Amino acid sequence: QVQLLESGGGLVQAGGSLRLSCAASGRTFNTYAMAWFRQAPGKEREFVSAINGGGEITFYADSVKGRFTISRDNAKNTVFLHVSSLKPEDTAVYYCAAGSVPGSNWRSFAYWGQGTQVTVSS
Repeated sequence: QVQLLESGGGLVQAGGSLRLSCAASGRTFNTYAMAWFRQAPGKEREFVSAINGGGEITFYADSVKGRFTISRDNAKNTVFLHVSSLKPEDTAVYYCAAGSVPGSNWRSFAYWGQGTQVTVSS
């Protein structure tokens, strides 16, 4: 069982940046692939980024490549998403997820946090 808690969201102007954090419980954090998804009002959940257990392999949605960076600190049981050059269309609730395989399919992730709101003003 893994419990996830996101933080770091907020209101930011277009072009700004934030660092989202996701703290995980448990002693086997480095065995889990981690990912970030987001969901805007009235839209489906959307893959943002994923990272493997060791942190060597990362994946990004095309819409965020070059602007977002995923990383993890296994000693601190935490995964990060640094979001920069933000656009109004990045506005969404951002969710952290843990699973066995890094990828873009949300069904591959068994554990989810409650989300953190990111709002980008134009």
